[in-house]
Amino acid sequence: MNVLVVGGAGYIGSHTAKQLSRAGHTVTVLDNLSTGHEWAVKWGLLERVDLANQQQIERVLEAHNIEAVIHFAGSAYVGESMQKPAHYFNNNVTNSLNLLEAMHITGVRNIVFSSSCTTYGIPTQVPIAEDAPQNPISPYGESKFMVEKMLHWFHECHGIKWVALRYFNASGADPEGEIGEQHDPETHLIPLVIGAALGKRPPIQVFGTDYPTPNGTAIRDYIHVNDLASVHIKALEYLFNDGTPAAFNLGTGMGHSVLEVIKMVEKVSGKKVPHVLSNRRAGDPAILISNPNAAKTSLQWKPIFASLEIIVKTALEREYQSQESVLVN
Repeated sequence: MNVLVVGGAGYIGSHTAKQLSRAGHTVTVLDNLSTGHEWAVKWGLLERVDLANQQQIERVLEAHNIEAVIHFAGSAYVGESMQKPAHYFNNNVTNSLNLLEAMHITGVRNIVFSSSCTTYGIPTQVPIAEDAPQNPISPYGESKFMVEKMLHWFHECHGIKWVALRYFNASGADPEGEIGEQHDPETHLIPLVIGAALGKRPPIQVFGTDYPTPNGTAIRDYIHVNDLASVHIKALEYLFNDGTPAAFNLGTGMGHSVLEVIKMVEKVSGKKVPHVLSNRRAGDPAILISNPNAAKTSLQWKPIFASLEIIVKTALEREYQSQESVLVN
């Protein structure tokens, strides 16, 4: 089918575009390149368009005969959202509204949305299932929750079918080394730890060592970016096979602490990771682990790169390849 990947120049979007192309779909990437990278658009045509421009979105949908949309675009830093709530509601909510209205006007009836586990806020139970209360504690989490609500009403009012995928911690890199993670600023733990091990970043700050966990540090559910990419294709198949609109958690169902991540990077890289112990950050839950059974059952999906060691290895290999590319160029 003809698929529009919105935000396809970014981390997860570029990996998904690659898998869509490999699966035989025709990919068009819509991205304003504010945070994405033109070099990451290797599968499909790039339309450099901002979601603030609804008319341009409509043009792209019609020009490429789009049959389905995968929506990754948006601002994605929890801390920044506390400083710039208006920016997050404008970029994540208003711009998503423009996309949905453009789909309605042009007759595109299928969308897979990149949501987040931050919609749950502080979890009342772990592992977290889809029926857990959604009580976001940041403008970022609230913006994702608001888009999920809009999806519901665009289905009720206009027949647009949707799947919302609530990610836990996206991590790792393309096993073939063609693309990887490159954020500015970088906030994800694994690339920060790898950068510290290689001497490219400052020592890691371990925020909190007194959590009620085996080693006192916070535990998170890390899911490989290729597994995230594959489930988006499964979600499209689900929609085109008359699946009902639904939200699904995406994780492995396994948790790893901050110190476990540090030790794994040391094991894989053979280098010590300098780190300092710090106080907790306000609002950080002790444990965030998904219950991914609904995605496994309804979407016929399971993570392939599920071990922390594989996740770290692919991220480290991509980092080494990036360094070699810089030296060559």
